[in-house]
Amino acid sequence: MATRTTSTKTRIGQWLAAILTALTLMAPDMAHADSRIKDIADVEGVRDNMLIGYGLVVGLNGTGDTINNSPFTEQSLIGMLERLGVNVRGDTIRTKNVAAVMVTATLPPFTSQGSRIDISVAAMADAKNLQGGTLLVTPLLGADGEVYAVAQGAVAISGFSAQGAGASITRGVPTSGRIAGGAIVEREIDFSLSDLPYLRLSLRNPDFTTAVRVANAINQFAGPQTAKALDPTSVVINVPMQRKTDLVAFLGEVEQLTVRPDQVARVVIDEASGVIVMGENVRISTVAIAQGNLTIKITETPQVSQPAPFSQGGQTTVVPRTDIQVDDGANKKLAVMPAGVSLQELVANLNALGVGPRDMISILQSIKAAGALQAEIEVM
Repeated sequence: MATRTTSTKTRIGQWLAAILTALTLMAPDMAHADSRIKDIADVEGVRDNMLIGYGLVVGLNGTGDTINNSPFTEQSLIGMLERLGVNVRGDTIRTKNVAAVMVTATLPPFTSQGSRIDISVAAMADAKNLQGGTLLVTPLLGADGEVYAVAQGAVAISGFSAQGAGASITRGVPTSGRIAGGAIVEREIDFSLSDLPYLRLSLRNPDFTTAVRVANAINQFAGPQTAKALDPTSVVINVPMQRKTDLVAFLGEVEQLTVRPDQVARVVIDEASGVIVMGENVRISTVAIAQGNLTIKITETPQVSQPAPFSQGGQTTVVPRTDIQVDDGANKKLAVMPAGVSLQELVANLNALGVGPRDMISILQSIKAAGALQAEIEVM
């Protein structure tokens, strides 16, 4: 019985050792996650199209445009009423329940006629709130001036505004909103994948290495000479003859291929907000860093001195009390970073020095000026 138990423990130990070995071998690959081609590239020609229109929102509770201050709202309202058989030209219109708005939408590729798309509505004049409003029929135009969709519906806003005699509150943006499925597509954009002599992938982040890796991944899947990287942005795919009849299925399989994107070592700095973003490949040469600021803190705590009780001729006076503290950064230390320091080590050393985001920006710029930072610095 003891022998069987010992044998079982031995097998469990061997299995655990095998699992740990496998995890160790997988660690380098897991540290550099691959991405699908569909997440880093677009198919040329398969693109969205922007639509825009001008319309009127009615039904507002006195929060619409001031007609006297918005002549285009008045003209649009008169024109709409005339099309409906109501003649108000020459009369004074004082309604505050109408607002002129701009309507925008994005027409996805291959959208068929009769499909619905979401639209955004934004006030143009001095309307205070679009809550409860209804957008009237509004044609949406493309860049070529043609009508591709027609929008109408109740406007939904995420913000609100309320005010009283002595105070007011506004949360969000009550002068803009959305209409889910508020536009119906009236015209399709002519585009056929099968008519293209070849397919072209456009990388969202241009890079020579990434383009070559994408082409190699496609060649390993579909055969040699199928794909070729033309430049850091474009990869051309010559679809095999046997796959031209099912081009959509072929593209779906290509999009699921995984590659490891490469990137230029870059440090992005937003001085306005103090945000610093550093890429994985940022490296520095051997450099010593010390950081310390001279801080003088002056605190005034005046005290009131009063005369003793029943004293004759005493006066109440204010006695100044000043406390001055000087911090010359004597507790700051000098840190030496050897050549080839990784991003994680760089951040760890700067944090160990007690460096804040603002000071870290100056340190990174100083390291770059010293020629020790092997990366580009982009200041936003």
